[in-house]
Amino acid sequence: MTTHTPQNEAEAACIIADAGERRVPLSIVGAGTKRGLGRFTQTQDVLSSAALTGITLHEPAELVIAARAGTALAEIERKLAEDRQRLPFEPMDYRPLLGTSGEPTIGGVAATNLSGPRRIKAGACRDSFLGARFVNGRGEVVKSGGRVMKNVTGLDLTRLMAGAFGTLGFLTEVTFKLVPLPETESTLVIPGLSDRRGIEALSAGLGSPFEVTGAAHLPAGIGDEKARTLLRLEGFESAVRYRVSALAETLRDFGKASILETQESKRLWREVRDATFLASPTDTAIWRISVAPSKAPSLTEALGPKLSARWFHDWGGGLVWLSCSAAQDASAALVHEAARSAGGHALLVRAPEAVRAAVDVFQPQPAAIMKLAQAIKASFDPSGVLEPGRMHAGT
Repeated sequence: MTTHTPQNEAEAACIIADAGERRVPLSIVGAGTKRGLGRFTQTQDVLSSAALTGITLHEPAELVIAARAGTALAEIERKLAEDRQRLPFEPMDYRPLLGTSGEPTIGGVAATNLSGPRRIKAGACRDSFLGARFVNGRGEVVKSGGRVMKNVTGLDLTRLMAGAFGTLGFLTEVTFKLVPLPETESTLVIPGLSDRRGIEALSAGLGSPFEVTGAAHLPAGIGDEKARTLLRLEGFESAVRYRVSALAETLRDFGKASILETQESKRLWREVRDATFLASPTDTAIWRISVAPSKAPSLTEALGPKLSARWFHDWGGGLVWLSCSAAQDASAALVHEAARSAGGHALLVRAPEAVRAAVDVFQPQPAAIMKLAQAIKASFDPSGVLEPGRMHAGT
């Protein structure tokens, strides 16, 4: 296996063009912290963005930042913190679940559309993704988007690249909008609720005027002996103090709430963001299931006993993190069918390589959608050399 580490965009374009001519598949990596995501595939060569580093633009007054794809996310977050700013969508860190090391890169964040608990308020990664430079499978350099949100004519290639897992192009530079860093945060904790009742509380909180930025329900045994329903509020200290009190009063019928202040609140939400509650034991399969919050309790009630599963809810109940046995097919058929019946979709986040090579890691799609996906892949990568089969077999 050969690892290519281009020093610039032009060199990356030459490497991809040559791979296309020789029909040599390329596996795309940044720091490799998320290589366990997606279907397990074997490629002859690796294309790394490790040398494409550095912040290329930061305009604090304009709330925008651009960086080369291999730039460490931690470096960007440190720079933004100096100016009291942050990325809006709270990207999760997959290292606790996948057991990987190294520093996640900003290109990897974009390529996998990483979005954490704040998605319910700020939207997904793709919603803050202003622009991208990338090399497609033809070896052509493509620039899409710009420095403002309304800068799209024709196809919005930037958002198409978000969550494409490198199958459509090799990202070389990304641009994101930013938001101010809040002065403080607090989390309201309601103990002892069932999944169904907990999600009712989350829905009531999210429907209130108090600007909840995190809404999760942890069943009993997930990080604590008692079930906990969590609602986070952020902003100026005086405003947060008032909003927490008012929200507790609004939700009083769900039980007496306690309050976690800034540092303890941040620690707990990092655990929610990174799903560290399910990281151990390390030999279990981990599923990430997106579903309407109203359908989430029925889904876990159906799957839990059958799979002897553990789980918790994020995004107001719209995201279910579920751990079960990784034996045989990691219950892929059962989980995908449950997600489909609920109108959602499931992603197998963690499982042995043999399982990820044999089952549908992403939710199976109808034939018409798969045909469209194959056509898009062919237009960007006619030789099929960029991460072939990473998301679905045949793409």
